[in-house]
Amino acid sequence: MFAARTARLFGLAIALCFLSSGFAGMSTAQDKKEEKKDDKKKVKSKLKITVPQDDAELTIEKTLTKLTGTTRDFDTPELEAGKDYSYTFTVVWRPNNYTVMTRTKNLDFKAGEDLNVDLTKADPKNDKAVIRWVPTPDDIVEEMMKLGKVKEGDIVYEPGPGDGRVLIAAIKKGAKKAVGIEIDPKKAAEAVENTKKAKVDDKVKIIEGDALKDRDYSEATVVMLYMGNEFDELLRPILEKQLKPGTRIVSHRFLMGDWAPDKTIKITGADGDEYTLHLWTVKEKK
Repeated sequence: MFAARTARLFGLAIALCFLSSGFAGMSTAQDKKEEKKDDKKKVKSKLKITVPQDDAELTIEKTLTKLTGTTRDFDTPELEAGKDYSYTFTVVWRPNNYTVMTRTKNLDFKAGEDLNVDLTKADPKNDKAVIRWVPTPDDIVEEMMKLGKVKEGDIVYEPGPGDGRVLIAAIKKGAKKAVGIEIDPKKAAEAVENTKKAKVDDKVKIIEGDALKDRDYSEATVVMLYMGNEFDELLRPILEKQLKPGTRIVSHRFLMGDWAPDKTIKITGADGDEYTLHLWTVKEKK
């Protein structure tokens, strides 16, 4: 079912042809002996794999599996006993209708050993979160600016800026620089075009790429978020490590795990809907 990355060793095939029936009989016996010897070297490993949710899509060594449930059991094909193998496991799931999560894990094992694979734990280095962009109404963007106290001289970062409206608003509030990191090429292009229309493109930088991978947020004085709980939890250790004390983080709706916000407000928007905004201020590291 799955192709092992490590080459398998097979016994040497006997290629000699003998004319007499006696030698032919001896050759056949030798072949059987070699086959029997090879049979003893072949073993299987049992895989027990735990995934985040029942309907998650699980791929093992680029093969999409069909089982469902949070715990799934498999047997490997026959492998050479005691030999080292490496398998790649990838799980894709949708915790809600706007988020697609992908988690990849590589594990080494010896043929014949059972393997427990836990794909339920967040891994910021290897996880990928793709969020469907939903615009924040302009009046709520304004409230985010107020909550984050965006002012002259601030540097504002936003993962997933979409059309760039939050970054544009930050510059109009006096921020000297705004940076957005957008994974969707079309949205990134749209954001660039909108900053030109707003005549703030000289102060706004749009980076096309994954906001969780190899990003430096250390110069930010304000971070604006409207991504999702799963994304925010992956971003959290990056922000905790990189941001300077006093940096403000404002999130529309979503939280960052057990990192309690310093302030939460509820606002009724111009559309009549209620919106929740959260504020964190980075503290001195203990």
